Amino acid sequence: MIGYVTLGTNDLEKAVGFYDELFKSIGAGRFLETDRFVAWATAPDQAGLSVTKPFDGQAATVGNGVMVAIALGSVEEVDSFYDKALKLGGTCEGKPGPREIDGFYAGYFRDLDGNKLNAFYLDM
Repeated sequence: MIGYVTLGTNDLEKAVGFYDELFKSIGAGRFLETDRFVAWATAPDQAGLSVTKPFDGQAATVGNGVMVAIALGSVEEVDSFYDKALKLGGTCEGKPGPREIDGFYAGYFRDLDGNKLNAFYLDM
């Protein structure tokens, strides 16, 4: 149902560099791109994530309560992806570990613009 999620950025070049490196670690690449917008996915028919300069020309801001969750295939992949995000300049919002729901393991971080993401694995 979801095609892609878009996050605003105030520095497109910096954001694209962050996500190029981060998503390369899970086999995702660019699938849509303009001079104001770039989107990544593991395949064109899979859900993706994009960053954009706001269309209205105003500054991008972070939404309170907004978060993008990246589904991964194992606890180890979550740990690796989270570590990669921090190495690229992201900030910790909750170290990887088990959460309240049985079988749910997640690590939370913010990107260079302050957008909140998590990497998770659900063992069901």
